[in-house]
Amino acid sequence: MKALVIAPQPFFTPRGTPFSVYYRALVMAEQGVEIDILTYGQGQDVEIPGCRIIRIPRFGFLGPVEVGPSLLKLFLDGWMVLWTVGLLLRNRYAFVHAHEEAVFFCRALKPLFRFELVYDMHSSLPQQLTNFKFTTSRALIGAFHLLERSSLRAAAAVITICPDLADYALSEGVEPERHFLIENSIFEDVRFAQDGDGTEDEPAQLPAAAGEGPLIVYTGTLEAYQGIDILVRSFARVREERPDARLLVVGGTPTQVEGFRDLANELSLGDSCVFTGRVPKKAAAAYAARASVLVSPRRQGTNTPLKIYEQLASGIPLVATNIWSHTQVLTDSVCFLVEPDPESMAQGLLRALNDQAARERVVTAALELYETEYSRARYESKIRQLLEVLR
Repeated sequence: MKALVIAPQPFFTPRGTPFSVYYRALVMAEQGVEIDILTYGQGQDVEIPGCRIIRIPRFGFLGPVEVGPSLLKLFLDGWMVLWTVGLLLRNRYAFVHAHEEAVFFCRALKPLFRFELVYDMHSSLPQQLTNFKFTTSRALIGAFHLLERSSLRAAAAVITICPDLADYALSEGVEPERHFLIENSIFEDVRFAQDGDGTEDEPAQLPAAAGEGPLIVYTGTLEAYQGIDILVRSFARVREERPDARLLVVGGTPTQVEGFRDLANELSLGDSCVFTGRVPKKAAAAYAARASVLVSPRRQGTNTPLKIYEQLASGIPLVATNIWSHTQVLTDSVCFLVEPDPESMAQGLLRALNDQAARERVVTAALELYETEYSRARYESKIRQLLEVLR
């Protein structure tokens, strides 16, 4: 069986890596599928036996591709259409596995080339237009909704990554037998090609300013919905009781880091609150592994953060906000759930730091949950079920 995976994104850039594409392709290839991966020109090649990576031109002079909808992505997706047509003319694919907006042009090409279509749905694309403030045009948002609904109904299989998206897809007419909830829950090391630049292999030295005390670690973007202001304000309260504690915030653009560093200075946190800015994923993982407590202070959202699965498997207690984005997966038996406000988060952080029995209890339960529901064995089982529908 041969398949075309279309990933409209920079495939393996040091600071923004679509691991979901890698692991989908890796496990499918292990099940005997021969795969071509079509992606943007930016990025670093990886080794996946049974897979071939094909890139459109890089267009590096146009700058990096940022998260969310953009005119640059629209331009690059035009080239993705041309490359897709070329590949379909030269190859006979059993199915085309379209990630995100690639499903729109694959939906149009499906009747011409008679392939089975798999829609890998990581978000609702009409919602993305609103969430990222790309447009307020009702006509454009409505058109995206119609395209999304048509794609969902035309696909032989629809993959969603969290219960909220699963409910949405089913409500849009996807029959249960065509739907597969496959969380992005595995995170083993990536095998880079020999000619890679090695950026991901740089050693991750903990910033000296992080000190020797108990370390609270956040990793991720610093967008407003992530609640970093809540975290920083809560840490000021934590320091009143635990002056030896340190906060390490990993991620963010220079402008975002500067803004939150100013907030930390206003709260007289000094060197106890350290911001690294963006770092390679391997470095972020190394920082997280040295934490006494991990934290996800998100204030809103519906999709489950991908890092939650790695945090469950880490053996380190997690403090997370009690919002739907988290509680689709988390309960107060596997983490310290808190309300998205500084006082509640401070209490949760202090309990995670001070209550050894509670720490051990949530860590044990988290490891059991991960092994039962989100481990590699569970992931492989779901991919096999998907392939059975497509064979």
